[in-house]
Amino acid sequence: MNNLEIFEESKKYMPGGVNSPVRCFKEMGMNPPVIKSGKGVIIRDEDGKEYIDFVLAWGPLLLGHCDEDVVKAIKETSENALAFGAPTKLELELSKFMCENLDNVEMIRMVNSGTEATMSAVKLARGYTGKSKIVKFAGCYHGHFDGFLIEAGSGVLTEGIPGSLGVPKESVENTLIGLYNDKVQIKELFKKYGNEIAAVIIEPVAGNMGVIKANEDFIKELRDLCDEYGALLIFDEVMTGFRVAFKGAQILFDIKPDLITYAKIMGGGLPCGAYAGKKEIMEKLSPCGGVYQAGTMSGNPIVMAAGLATLTKLKNNTEFYDNVEKMGKKLQDGLIKISEENNLPLIVNRVGGMLTLFFTELEKVNTYEDVKTCDNERFKRYFKHMLNEGFNIAPSQFEAMFLSVKHTEEHIDKFLDAFKRFAINEK
Repeated sequence: MNNLEIFEESKKYMPGGVNSPVRCFKEMGMNPPVIKSGKGVIIRDEDGKEYIDFVLAWGPLLLGHCDEDVVKAIKETSENALAFGAPTKLELELSKFMCENLDNVEMIRMVNSGTEATMSAVKLARGYTGKSKIVKFAGCYHGHFDGFLIEAGSGVLTEGIPGSLGVPKESVENTLIGLYNDKVQIKELFKKYGNEIAAVIIEPVAGNMGVIKANEDFIKELRDLCDEYGALLIFDEVMTGFRVAFKGAQILFDIKPDLITYAKIMGGGLPCGAYAGKKEIMEKLSPCGGVYQAGTMSGNPIVMAAGLATLTKLKNNTEFYDNVEKMGKKLQDGLIKISEENNLPLIVNRVGGMLTLFFTELEKVNTYEDVKTCDNERFKRYFKHMLNEGFNIAPSQFEAMFLSVKHTEEHIDKFLDAFKRFAINEK
């Protein structure tokens, strides 16, 4: 069966033919390639076409596809263990590794996904503070938990409105919408609701409205407001943890979060998540405290082995991050140069090995409102051009591109050559 045949058959058995909506390429108006295999940064579809991959399973594969050390750890562990639903030495080893090597992580709880990590962190914050409301920011994605699926309306103080069918209004009544990088609005939000707010959850580097780094003074304002009103500050590092730096995005700011969520890279390509923070807060979790959260597959040996192999390799090879930074800068600089030479309006936001191309006339993209000015039709043309040229990039203007330790100057040069052809065609 070829790509088209497999995808058409898939639509008979899976809604839209996929198990996660963005994969169906609906926004791009085309069918997706069906991926068969991957090694390093090269993936191959069922038609035999190869692509240089800048999606990397939506971020987890910092070491590239099928890293030999991660695969070895999975194979060796699977000879003796798949799942027990019982304590194991491997979950201790990964938990201890993360507590000893990450800032502001005194205790950790393993779960199975980023969504599970963020929703559990919010529940813990509510249990710890005894308050109900949370603040999330328009444009930030924290998983498909009902309380996070919110669209922001107009006005300075915006209360939550469901952004998905199946989410009752009652589920989001305690979710308040903040405006990313807007200190004035967040102050007003706390002024009105501060004594009811249990937590603020934020991506310190947003990745689902494209890549936007929070302003340092904005993050400091959040920390100060949380301290003043007795709320917890939660950093969602599902995407940025171990990516923008080994210790995550929190080291980009001189700020200590109360809770941090992880997933993606820490699982080495397998389903994984975790939330972590101060011992005083974490011990409110059952069986120590009264906040209940559990999971049949949490901390299962295969994922723990893959995670430990991944994080150990990253810690022992700090030059990996230097190389990812070098390749990221080369890509960013090249894209800007080509766009300027061809009068193509473009902003390239980048933090380490994650970046987004914004096709906009603006001088900078720093807020969700800025993002919404982008030329989505031009992005669609860019996406289709790059896919035809053999590059796998996210099928959405509002997602990030990801680099791995396996991307080389040759890969970047090929991407830039293809982008130059696109820019010339856009004249």
